[in-house]
Amino acid sequence: MEIGGCPVPEDRLYDLENDVWYLPEANGGLARVGLIGPLVWFAGLFRTISFRPVTGTIGRGRSVATVESTRYTGAVRLPLDATVVDRNLALVVRPRLLNDAPYDDGWVVRIRAEEGVRAGLETAEAIAERLAERIRTQRIRCWPQTPDLELYEIGVECSAVLTMLNEELRGRPAGEALLLVTDDPTSPIEMERWSDQTGHKLLAHRKEGDLHQFLVRKEAHPVPRRRPGS
Repeated sequence: MEIGGCPVPEDRLYDLENDVWYLPEANGGLARVGLIGPLVWFAGLFRTISFRPVTGTIGRGRSVATVESTRYTGAVRLPLDATVVDRNLALVVRPRLLNDAPYDDGWVVRIRAEEGVRAGLETAEAIAERLAERIRTQRIRCWPQTPDLELYEIGVECSAVLTMLNEELRGRPAGEALLLVTDDPTSPIEMERWSDQTGHKLLAHRKEGDLHQFLVRKEAHPVPRRRPGS
């Protein structure tokens, strides 16, 4: 389901107080724990994660890791009393997995909890109203991909904006995403044309007031669908 424009899977339980999800595995009495998407999108690109060397049964709300992003530093806390049996060490090598796949490969720890203990955990439907209010008040914007860079081009004609966008993309690796913010009223048409001409993906467009926000991704092998000038 979507809450406030942010995807929130219904196949798991949530601890909204600690900003984590809990997903039982099919066998073995184990479960995975990760960060909820709205926190991930609020935080921006994660730079580091460090795991705490905790052992034995750990109480609900205790920290098992610390994450740091471009604008957020915080703890990953357990949603219930449990023992940590595995840590996702792939996050240490590539912290942005937290951004790219918060509900899949970006899981943080695997735990073993006491059977039948689910106090404090809620369904996506149960947290929907409170999470929507948080997303609204904190002005959280969920995108299909976390931007690697944000470009604010206010009061600039769209032709100049596109020139700057092309220059910025030229020096970046394939797969990175840029968020472009402009107040040019012609930008929706021009950005569609730009994507067709360059072959780079226009992932999303959002309008807030007079501002247009475009999320674009640099493709490894862009295939233009329209000739320049057409």
